[in-house]
Amino acid sequence: MGQATKVLQLFKTLHRTRQQVFKNDTRALEAARIKINEEFKNNKSETSPKKIEELIKIGSDVELLLRTSVIQGIHTDHNTLISLRTTVTTKR
Repeated sequence: MGQATKVLQLFKTLHRTRQQVFKNDTRALEAARIKINEEFKNNKSETSPKKIEELIKIGSDVELLLRTSVIQGIHTDHNTLISLRTTVTTKR
């Protein structure tokens, strides 16, 4: 698979992951959309195959992190969050 194809595939995958992870959170959806587009735009003139591979690796790592580590919750009072699966109480 060529590098251009990998870059386009990563771009699409990041946006799909963004839509799943931040579902029903318009602020987070928009912020993630802007950041993804900004990062790809900032690096669109890169020509070094080695640097492009590094950027693809970073993007893939970010996608994995989003998919596996982001937890959304609802703040119910000053020290309680309700997530999609459990309730987490914070201590201060």
